[in-house]
Amino acid sequence: MRSNHLLVAVAVLAIAGCTATKKNVSKEPAIATLGSQPVSISEFRYVYEKNNGGNDDAYTRESVNDYLNLYTNFKLKVIEAQNRGLDTTMAFKRELEGYKEQLAQPYLTEKSVTDQLVKEAYERMKQEVNASHILITLAPDAVPADTLAAYNRIIEIRQRAKAGEDFGKLAQEHSQDPSAADNKGELGYFTALQMVYPFEDAAYKTAVGDISQPVRTRFGYHLIKVNDKREARGEIKVSHIMVRSTPNAPAADSLAAKQRVDAIYRRLQKNESWDKLAAEFSEDANTASNGGALPWFGTGRMIPAFEEAAFALQKPGEISKPVYTSYGWHIIKLEEKRSLPPYDQMEQHLRNKIAKDSRSELNKAAFLRRIKQENNFAENTEAKAAAMAKANDALLQGNWSYDESDKALKQTLFSIQGKNYTVADFYAYVKDQQRPRTTGNAAHAMNLLYDSFTEKSLLEYEKNNLENKYNDYRMLVQEYHDGILLFQLMDEKVWSKAIEDTVGLRTFFNQNREKYKWGERADAIVISAANKELLQQAQQQLDKRRYPVSFAKLTDVLFEQNIAELSAEGKAKLKELAQLLQQNKDLTLDVIGHTDARENTKVAEARANAAVTYLQELGVAAAQLSSNSLGKSKQAGPDNTETGRRRNRRVSFVLYTSELAALAENLNKNNPLAVQITEKKFQRGDNKALDAVEWKEGTYTTRQNDREYLIIIKDVLAPAYKELSEVRGPVISDYQTYLEERWVQELRNKYPVEIKEDEVEKLVRK
Repeated sequence: MRSNHLLVAVAVLAIAGCTATKKNVSKEPAIATLGSQPVSISEFRYVYEKNNGGNDDAYTRESVNDYLNLYTNFKLKVIEAQNRGLDTTMAFKRELEGYKEQLAQPYLTEKSVTDQLVKEAYERMKQEVNASHILITLAPDAVPADTLAAYNRIIEIRQRAKAGEDFGKLAQEHSQDPSAADNKGELGYFTALQMVYPFEDAAYKTAVGDISQPVRTRFGYHLIKVNDKREARGEIKVSHIMVRSTPNAPAADSLAAKQRVDAIYRRLQKNESWDKLAAEFSEDANTASNGGALPWFGTGRMIPAFEEAAFALQKPGEISKPVYTSYGWHIIKLEEKRSLPPYDQMEQHLRNKIAKDSRSELNKAAFLRRIKQENNFAENTEAKAAAMAKANDALLQGNWSYDESDKALKQTLFSIQGKNYTVADFYAYVKDQQRPRTTGNAAHAMNLLYDSFTEKSLLEYEKNNLENKYNDYRMLVQEYHDGILLFQLMDEKVWSKAIEDTVGLRTFFNQNREKYKWGERADAIVISAANKELLQQAQQQLDKRRYPVSFAKLTDVLFEQNIAELSAEGKAKLKELAQLLQQNKDLTLDVIGHTDARENTKVAEARANAAVTYLQELGVAAAQLSSNSLGKSKQAGPDNTETGRRRNRRVSFVLYTSELAALAENLNKNNPLAVQITEKKFQRGDNKALDAVEWKEGTYTTRQNDREYLIIIKDVLAPAYKELSEVRGPVISDYQTYLEERWVQELRNKYPVEIKEDEVEKLVRK
């Protein structure tokens, strides 16, 4: 049950809401006292409103009392965790710092800039641009001389393009984008948030047919030629049926996948139910059960082949021919088309994307300017100039150092809100961050490190003061503080204990057997076939329970010249075969002996028996093995040679299984959808065809959804108690609930709870 623990912890945070600190609650009225610790009315009101404010029954007596009970239980666990010192461990502090880093991000942005960028992105998403480009690569931290050289080169190419030279040919000859040699720099259609921001910005601001001025991105300098602009195609909602097939799959597997998808497509053309075929045959496990439905998507969001086939569909319900992508074969059905969603529906999605987009650099620059001003950033230009003058070529080699006794190290480089950052602080940063550089000069490298140091210092100062500056942030941090503590203690007291305490779990299960019972079940085989002839074939072969399998390719084992002496290579192969048989007790093996033209059939039997004996010595059960003889091998030519005769001194194998899946596989060779076979103990509702017949021992036939069904009910099992092994998961979950309830009662005894009913009454709305 541990996989659910993080979900529980998230729910805990919702209950926690915001736990006020002691300094904030000491003089406030308390709604409850837990031991000696008060819970302030303002704290409870905040968390109650946060989690219940929108409910229809908000502020009723029942709602307030129920939530106060939940919150009290939560607070008791947090108090216990703190009293045990769990908030003082290094592991706890590291985890909380990680969450604080995430929680701080929304406070380390410039909201007005973000708002503007979000609106701009939305407006641009109404249009799609088709463009080509030429790239001259340049490192983001290139020295001015290299930057100028790249700029002059791109300007020269632009002049040639503007003079009439073919842009595509220039891209092939000069662009340092590796794909340009094949695509002549063509990028196809794109919309906002699909290219780095400077590139996107230039593309949208350049008229159709024009070539942009040089555009600098982190990749280098670009020239952009805008070929076309069109109204955005909006978004599309489709469903698909997928048959998996990867480009590097064996040819036989690729052919089988193509045959399966074609068979499904033919049935769709006969107006068979889309949802039924998706549920039965689609290999997209995430969508098969809901008719293959996919989320809405627009240009650039899907693999191009899939996207183009989807947008080519015109009317809802229209179905594409099978389309191949790197995931396999798809049949696509159009459900609905729509234009760009309204801004209020897109806003949060755009904000999330912009936070990770290159636009964030604009936001970051504006943010740094603001916090410099707010925190009274002041720079000592003379100290900076002197510090920068210490740069030398050792910095380019990554081994720069400085004299730690130099008195100048104590000089202040800059201050943030009165906190001084010295030359020594900067030099320590340089020494730690320096890396060998193959281009540029020492002065440029030192300047880059200084900019990085000031930026880091400003961000760290701002982050360290967020709790004093923003009350909302302080409250969020407290929520995570309490949530982490609770997670640790719940794991010890409830989650892990329920799994590891096998004696307690068994006792709990035995005391609650009535809760864990099977309803009436049918031990049955259900066969679904495309027609009656296939159903009859399946029925005829059903009793054999021994079907050849093809998943393992078994090679022959050769013998030495003596009658039944296994070769070393043969023994190695038999060891591999023994492992296969031991891992799957449903497998059986026929061992077939062979001879050369000069030997009699008894020699073949001896070889088969020798192989069987060796397999048994390796631990294979006798019931899984049988031996046989084919006598003399009748092969011409080379068999008269010693090499040919040795090749016939061998045993071969045929592998069988009792699993009905192998029978279905054999019957599906010509039609991958022909037969499906299921054997298990069914409860009511597990299988519609089985539910349609009388639940008594016997054989039944029925027809549903244009499929023929054979149902063999071997036994009808009366309601019975389940074994712990059959319901271990649900029992562990119930045992965890039991342990938690018992633990909470212990905490209530340890920290007596006193509810202030007069304060509760103030929250209730009449």
